[in-house]
Amino acid sequence: MGRLAPRPLLLALLSLALCRGRVVRVPAGSLVRVVGTELVIPCNVSDYDGPSEQNFDWSFSASGSSFVELASTWEAGFPAQQYRERLQRGDILLRRTANDAVELHIKNVQHSDQGHYKCSTPSTDATVQGNYEDTVQVKVLSDALHVAASPQPSPGPSLREGEPFELRCSASTTSPLHTHLALQWEVRRGPARRSILSLTHEGRFRPGPGYEQRYRGGDVRLDTVGSDGYRLSVSRALSSDQGSYRCIVSEWIGEQGNWQEIQEKAVDVATVVIQPTVLRAAVARNVSVAEGKDLGLACNITTDRADDVRPEVTWSFSRTPDSALPGSRVLARLDHDSLVHSSPRVALSHMDARSYHLLVRDVSKENAGYYFCHVVLWTPGHNRTWHKVAEAVSAPAAVTVTWLEPDYQVYLNASKVPEFSDDLTELECRIVDVKNPEASVRFTVSWYYRVNRRNDDVVTSELLAVMNGDWTLKYGERSKQRAREGDFIFSKEHPDTFNFRIQRTTEEDRGNYYCVVSAWTKQRNNSWVKSKDVFSKPINIFWALEDSVLVVKARQPKPFFAAGNTFEMTCKVSSKNIKSPRYSVLITAEKPVGDLSSPNETKYIISLDQDSVVKLENWTDASRVDGVVLEKVQEDEFRYRMYQTQVSDAGLYRCVVTAWSPVRGSLWREAATSLSNPIEIDFQTSGPIFNASVHSDTPSVIRGDLIKLFCIITVEGAALDPDDMAFDVSWFAVHSFGLDKAPVLLSSLDRKGIVNTAQRDWKSSLSLERMSMLEFLLQVHGSEDQDFGNYYCSVTPWVKSPTGSWQKEAEIQSKPIFITVKMDVLNAFKYPLLIGIGLSTVIGLLSCLIGYCSSHWCCKKEVQETRRERRRLMSMEMD
Repeated sequence: MGRLAPRPLLLALLSLALCRGRVVRVPAGSLVRVVGTELVIPCNVSDYDGPSEQNFDWSFSASGSSFVELASTWEAGFPAQQYRERLQRGDILLRRTANDAVELHIKNVQHSDQGHYKCSTPSTDATVQGNYEDTVQVKVLSDALHVAASPQPSPGPSLREGEPFELRCSASTTSPLHTHLALQWEVRRGPARRSILSLTHEGRFRPGPGYEQRYRGGDVRLDTVGSDGYRLSVSRALSSDQGSYRCIVSEWIGEQGNWQEIQEKAVDVATVVIQPTVLRAAVARNVSVAEGKDLGLACNITTDRADDVRPEVTWSFSRTPDSALPGSRVLARLDHDSLVHSSPRVALSHMDARSYHLLVRDVSKENAGYYFCHVVLWTPGHNRTWHKVAEAVSAPAAVTVTWLEPDYQVYLNASKVPEFSDDLTELECRIVDVKNPEASVRFTVSWYYRVNRRNDDVVTSELLAVMNGDWTLKYGERSKQRAREGDFIFSKEHPDTFNFRIQRTTEEDRGNYYCVVSAWTKQRNNSWVKSKDVFSKPINIFWALEDSVLVVKARQPKPFFAAGNTFEMTCKVSSKNIKSPRYSVLITAEKPVGDLSSPNETKYIISLDQDSVVKLENWTDASRVDGVVLEKVQEDEFRYRMYQTQVSDAGLYRCVVTAWSPVRGSLWREAATSLSNPIEIDFQTSGPIFNASVHSDTPSVIRGDLIKLFCIITVEGAALDPDDMAFDVSWFAVHSFGLDKAPVLLSSLDRKGIVNTAQRDWKSSLSLERMSMLEFLLQVHGSEDQDFGNYYCSVTPWVKSPTGSWQKEAEIQSKPIFITVKMDVLNAFKYPLLIGIGLSTVIGLLSCLIGYCSSHWCCKKEVQETRRERRRLMSMEMD
């Protein structure tokens, strides 16, 4: 087949369609590619407005001086012989992208392709106007990028929703040029691929679509491990995290401020299967309510969990439709124990197993916004712990109250950050992006503190200071004292800026701080009502601290001693990472194992504070006030002594030591507290055994009779001299048929013969006397009905030791005896009957006398009047 028309003829034919002033352009600078990748070089002609396609010729030169024909868009015989085979295979091709633009594609680039490439366009212009060719240099590097999947430490083939997992891959390069690596993690579910998190070649983290919030919350992280490892960490797996994960690594090089990707590799890392828990919460989307009415919203829950799960329902309110922003506020919460936490104007009720109703009474302008129903499913774990298995937040329910609110943003900045304790901290809260400000709106600020926590537990914020609408500043409990001392300073230096300064920052001040700017609207009665709150993002004030270490060792110089001797115990204290410590010591005592008189009871005996002030705690033995001594032997050593020990002093003794560090002059801060090893006081005794019993010859008496109760003590075991024994005897009564009421102390007699009798509300009296060494008599004189019940005696024996000191033995109690008080029926009704008979007799005689007198005088008068009338009638007849 013959060639086309000669080249000069074709150039002449094309000159009619070409315009003047053309400029051929290829990429500026140089292009870098790696062996085995594809090279694409674009070339275009500017200022070309011809009606037909522009033709291009490509040439190649390894050195840049002598060019060899490579390809042409309009002449088939243009390429040199050495490139025709690659052109036929398609390894080298030209792809036209426009009438005035073309791309040179070289597949599977080799080292021999390194050199200079020239793009030119034929011209038949009468005069040369512009640039008809342009050259670009191409550098070809060896493949030095290595990408591999690292052994995975945690993920398995299947995960429950909410569990963490990690994925790792390694990437490194040995390129001789200064290149940068970019890494991207993506997940594939079916044909769809999603970018999770990437590290750009400029060292910036870029979360993929849908992962922005999880990245900001720390749920999804990308960390480097060693020199070439990259770890993707997901703290809580979601159902959307299921799929096949790939690690995509690209290599970039930058020249003169321009970046170009020279190659890209990918490796499949692992396939993660998530078993999600279906949980949905639904509320009404749009609700309109009039101001002053009640607002009712229902949260309907849908889940596929049928096991032992407990829902926790939280209704929250926010000015924005995003519930994760700091501006959200909890209105009411029903925890997993079915306890409701709400305010007086807000009520949360459980309608049925899957419906929860929120009621907000007397809605005002402040209630307009977005309401969210946050549902968490908990399952019980070991040791009364709870584990979160699913969480869902409903779509926002937009509630309108038909009013306008100001629009603004709040930005919190730390202008002074402490590096050590006692450094200055200064926070600046600024109002920005105020739109449509009104003269009837004023801004105030509230400062809050929240302690740092390593887990996801809910932490309550502490109010530091709040400014009301009338510009009055009120301090919170945390900051009240320090604000009075001038350590906390709250100020407003500009109309849109509020400042908070801590003059001396302590370790307790570490944590998160945020400010809330409130907008107040002026009402018709000139009062100010809060209309909006905007929360700033929290700022963390933190510096590293070493843990304080406090060790206390107790020692007993004389391990063996008898009752009546002196007990001595020394406590040696050692500390670490505590600044200028001073120690306070508390001596405690516990009953030994096996003593059932007062199990698990810890008794505080004596203490010595950091200023060396001694104080008796619960040492109530009045006869042994001076029997305990606590003193400082050295700065880190303390000695405790107890004189004239008794058997009742047996137990485990410890030193509780607290280390204090100085804070701001004369104040002290508790740094650490530690408990020493126990020192035991154990008396091996084989003394007598005491028993007590109650006897009465009159267990049933008539009211007013004398009740006699005998408390009899018996001694078993070793015989004792009567002069070596003494007893404290107390009588108690339970005025009921059973022992269901608390006992009442009636009377007591100590070992010295002193009697104490309790006050009573009825007429009967008590007397207590010792009949013999082992017998005590309680008498109730003039018994009343209230004196019935169970009576028993409590005895505390005292035994004289060989050393001459009195030892207090364990208290013993007798079994109760029931006393019945009866009523004398004859005596009870004798006097009422006599009085009744006497009164009846007197009343009868009086009635008879009154009747006689009345009849006598009344009858006599009537007779005389009748006779007078009769005489008159007779005289009338005579007439």
